[in-house]
Amino acid sequence: MNGKWPVLAILVSAVAVGAGVWYTQEYGYYARLDPSAAQPTVVVDGKPVPLGATDLEAIDANSSPIRWRACFRLAEPLPAGAEPFPNAEPLVGPRWFSCFDAGQIDRDLASGAATAYLGQSDIRPGADRVIAVYPDGRAYGWHQLNEAAEEKRTIE
Repeated sequence: MNGKWPVLAILVSAVAVGAGVWYTQEYGYYARLDPSAAQPTVVVDGKPVPLGATDLEAIDANSSPIRWRACFRLAEPLPAGAEPFPNAEPLVGPRWFSCFDAGQIDRDLASGAATAYLGQSDIRPGADRVIAVYPDGRAYGWHQLNEAAEEKRTIE
């Protein structure tokens, strides 16, 4: 009986901490962006070119350079010479941002149903903006660590 209350206190504390961590990761850091502030671009001849986008939904967080996600439709075809992005890996976002399904985008990139393009190089230090585009005009964007960031993470 003497150990019952300390064990209960530890369990309640563990559940509270777990709930707090889950909440901050899923909701606490993210904020919806004003569509006018989330202008998607694609790189052509080394320079970002703004894309005409409609139905834009975007989120970001200042806690990490790779938390930006966007879902939108292209109002016009991509400009000629848009730079493809090899090794695109869409990153999972919070569940409540339901328009962005990283698993489906990844499968579609692998099958060729979508194509990845460089949206902007070094949008934040160590991170590139990647845009996945479907033939019907749907597009999704995320930030992905670039080679410079990966080199810093490699232990020699």
